[in-house]
This record gives sequence, C-alpha cells and structure tokens, in this order.
Amino acid sequence: MYIAGEYAVVETGHPAIVVAIDQFVTVSVGATTGYGSIVSKQYQENSIYWQRVGDEIVFDDRDNPFHYILSAIRLTEKYAREMGHPLALYDLKVDSDLDSEDGKKYGLGSSAAVTVATVKALNQFYGLKMTADQVYKLSAIAHLDVQGNGSLGDIAASVYGGWVAYRSFDKQWLAAARRQHTITELLNRDWPQLDIELLTAPANMQLLIGWTGSPASTAHLVDRIADSQTTTNKETDYQNFLQQSDAILERIIAGFRAGDLAAIQQGIRDNQDALNYLTQFSGVEIETPVLLQLRQIAERFGGAAKSSGAGGGDCGIALIDTTVDVAPLLASWTSVGIEPLNLCVHESDPNQVAQHVAS
Repeated sequence: MYIAGEYAVVETGHPAIVVAIDQFVTVSVGATTGYGSIVSKQYQENSIYWQRVGDEIVFDDRDNPFHYILSAIRLTEKYAREMGHPLALYDLKVDSDLDSEDGKKYGLGSSAAVTVATVKALNQFYGLKMTADQVYKLSAIAHLDVQGNGSLGDIAASVYGGWVAYRSFDKQWLAAARRQHTITELLNRDWPQLDIELLTAPANMQLLIGWTGSPASTAHLVDRIADSQTTTNKETDYQNFLQQSDAILERIIAGFRAGDLAAIQQGIRDNQDALNYLTQFSGVEIETPVLLQLRQIAERFGGAAKSSGAGGGDCGIALIDTTVDVAPLLASWTSVGIEPLNLCVHESDPNQVAQHVAS
C-alpha cells in the first residue's frame, strides 16, 4: 500500500514509498485435461472454463471478472513460448486475504497482488526461472494493459516486499518499445526512469492502518486528476505539486536511510499538505472528512498520518513510535467509524539484494 508520494508517482520518475503488508493472494496452477478452469475461492459463482486452441486460450464465458488474471496469463505464456516452453492446460485457483470475509473492499491493492501472484504461479508451473525484476516488469505490463493508468507501485510492493522507494518508468517509452521488441527483450532491458530501492524502517517505527468504510476507485480518481489539468494555471499548479512531492519524498527516503522516525513523520505530514494543495486546484477530494478525522486522532497520540493511495475513501495510515500504547488511538478511530486493520509489514526476502533497477 502507498505510504507517500501518491499522484506524483503516476508521472515518470517521480518518487513514492510503498509497503507490502501481510495479507496475501495465493494462486496455484495444476495440470489438467479437456477444459482448464480459473476459480476464485471468493467468487466461485464466477468461475470460468477454457480450452486451448493451438497456443491460444479460448474461453467459454466471455463475461468474466478475472481481467487482471487473464492479462497476466496471456503475457506470461507469451514469454514462455518465446523461451521455448510448450504450453499446457491447467486449473488456476485463487484465494485472497485482501478483502474481509463479509466482502468489504479494503483497497489494499488486490489487483496488483493477483497479477503478481498469477505471474509467479505460472513462472513456477512452466519453470521459467524469472528474476524478481522480470516478474515486476511482466506484471507491470499485464496490469497496465487492464487499468490503463497508475504508477505500478503496488506491483513493486507485491514483488519485492517490505518498504520500497519507487519511481515509475516512462510509459510512453514502454508503449513504443512494445511495438519493436519481444517480451523477452523487454524484460531484459533497462526501463527509463524506473528505480526500485528496498528500505529498512527505523526499529522504533510501527505502521497503523485504518479503513474508512468507503471504497474508492484508484483508476477513476487518477483519471479525474489528469482531466483537471485543462488550463495553463492548473498545469502550473500541477508542476508545483510535483516539485513539492519530490522534495518531500527525498526527505522521507533520507529519513529511512538514517533511521530517523521524526524526519519520516514530518515528511508524512508535509505530503498530506501537498495532497491537500492538489485537491484545492483540481477539485478532486483526496482527504475525505473521515480521513481527516483519522489523521487528527493519530496526531493527538503522537503519530503522523495521511491518506493512503488515491484517497477519496479506502484507507489511511499512521506512523508512530513503538513505545506508544496505541490502544487508545485505535479505540478513538473505532469510535468515529474507522476500522483498524490488524495488518503488519510483509518484510522482503533477507536474501534479496536491495534493488536499484534504474537507468
């Protein structure tokens, strides 16, 4: 989920911080004959069945809810063919922790998680031996093909785990490169402006997450921000916002590198101020009244808080010292209708070298 740098990170090369949480999407693939299937434990009534005609997947049910999964399948299998692997028939099963058992949508990046999980499952099934960087790139393409916008930072969090400093790649370059290169060539190339660095959080920092009870659409909110830039003044304001966000994120990243919780907290406050400035000139509500309450309550107890992701609902986050008793804070959130989510950071693989996937 996003900690800082929202909206600015949609633009090429602008930084953000994302974090992986300990809720998972599990995708398993098993060989079968006759018909293959795609089944989600959460949406079993929408299971779909398919046949293979040559190297193509043909679906019986054209009205299906699994667009991110299908995009990940198509691209991973295209890569598998390029690598000389024969394609197979299989059952693909999905199980997700990212929504509640009663169907609440928490806005925890489930589309990114299921895309990455599908690529990883097929990577294992076909024995492709993809690196983490290749999984990120293939998943990013698959996700972008469906959503059409966004920064793909959630993809980075799902692939690498832990705390991640992230700068998005040049999407116009990728669109042009896809017309000229195979998937294999794309996965092995440097992507302009892409930068992924694994961060270590200060030992005395804990992350709290609160759900506002109101789902929001990231794709629609990002589109509305883009649509708002219709005048010269607003374009100037937007460039000012990007400059503010960049400077703030550099200070937050420096805080992570120095293990300085106070610096990180101040950066979180400054980033929410920058997002509120974006709201002022765009007219797009990012910090809803409930998210404002979440932030004000966290501040009373010594935390620093802000909206997470596109805002407009979904979740807010707070960073607070581990020595603080957070029970009163969480109780105060609950009293105003904010649901504390019992989630923790899913740390990155300790054997994985911190990545600088940059060019």
